[in-house]
Amino acid sequence: MLVNFFRGGFDISAVISFLLSIPVIIVAFSIHEFAHGFVAYKLGDPTARNLGRLTMNPLKHIDPIGAVLMLVCGIGYAKPVPINTRYFKNPKWGMAITALAGPLSNFLLGFIAYMASFLISTKINYMLLSPAMANFVAILSALLFVMAYMNVSLAVFNLIIPIPPFDGSRILFTFLPTRIYFAVMKYERIIMYVIMFLIFFGSFGNIITYVVGAVLRLFDAIAFTVF
Repeated sequence: MLVNFFRGGFDISAVISFLLSIPVIIVAFSIHEFAHGFVAYKLGDPTARNLGRLTMNPLKHIDPIGAVLMLVCGIGYAKPVPINTRYFKNPKWGMAITALAGPLSNFLLGFIAYMASFLISTKINYMLLSPAMANFVAILSALLFVMAYMNVSLAVFNLIIPIPPFDGSRILFTFLPTRIYFAVMKYERIIMYVIMFLIFFGSFGNIITYVVGAVLRLFDAIAFTVF
């Protein structure tokens, strides 16, 4: 993202990728949070609907700091959808399923975008297109790839960090004894500071980049097999 742009100097492809990532982030965050609210509603929790969060309107979901982090570092977050576990028949599993819905929606959108980008870049003969159409198709393919990358990054980032408000903590809560979970959560602020430090100085970001790369390679393998 923007960090790589400054490190690598001026590169028109990096500028285009950065500009394309802005609408992609808006869509990715909106789908992520809508998925949380929708699944919670289906499981019996009307909180998100009552607060106007059961919507694709990005103004309801975008967190300015989280969006800037996504642009700068390629990892970020949106405003968490409020969930009231008292409405769930099984609060722990209801919370886990609701938490998982957000990252799964991003993985699904990323997968679809990657497949579309793969088809455009490998099955279309650019030589048969007019220059204007060839440029349009190339930009569309790039937009779809950025959409795939950003959605997978958002999903991985939310799953890999086991502290609130990220989804990984809500899933972890299901598998840890309550006593141990809350013992860990006592240090959530310290853990957050450590993770943010590692992100900005590259260590944790490298881990996320590796996992995202592995997921995209899996998508690529599936694309070559299917198409």
